[in-house]
Amino acid sequence: MKDWERFLEPYKQAVEELKVKLRGMRSQYEQNSDHSPIEFVTGRVKPIASILDKANQKGITLDKLETEMQDIAGLRMMCQFVDDIKPIVELLRRRNDFEIVEERDYISHKKASGYRSYHVVIKYPVQTIHGEKIILAEIQIRTLAMNFWATIEHSLNYKYKGQFPEDIRLRLQRAAEAAFRLDEEMSKIRGEIQEAQAFFSRKKEQQKEKGN
Repeated sequence: MKDWERFLEPYKQAVEELKVKLRGMRSQYEQNSDHSPIEFVTGRVKPIASILDKANQKGITLDKLETEMQDIAGLRMMCQFVDDIKPIVELLRRRNDFEIVEERDYISHKKASGYRSYHVVIKYPVQTIHGEKIILAEIQIRTLAMNFWATIEHSLNYKYKGQFPEDIRLRLQRAAEAAFRLDEEMSKIRGEIQEAQAFFSRKKEQQKEKGN
């Protein structure tokens, strides 16, 4: 167990650092009173059991985890609108505190299951007492609707070990399409939504000022 703790420590450090950095991007939009394409950011280190399961499925030996498993450290950046995803990817491409090594567009090219998301794999330098350590981390960018579907599908995947009954598989595919249609409809009234949200935010600020 101590070996696992030592192995995972740089990944934990990377997740905490990246959460601060990516959330900082959202704060900068707010300070400029601009619409933030980032709704919120989450992150996690993959549990040991999940690492072993995936290594077994993908045929990755334990001595190659660092170079062949890209999502031991994982971040998610949530958006309100599909159109927010490309600007976020552009912001990530312009950063110089990590290197993008792979991009996978599962929005334009959804998976057979219906899964949609945009994945960016990065090499991130972690500063340790033993020097710099470069680790792989995966950043997933998706809308709230995509995330809702993916979270449900992930839970069912564990239950059925990837072998979904046909009726569940079809329902999941239909739900994925419904979620994407929801995203498309919301994009069409994006201006009205953002105007309403800005109005609500101003009202809250005014109420705070009156309270003070």
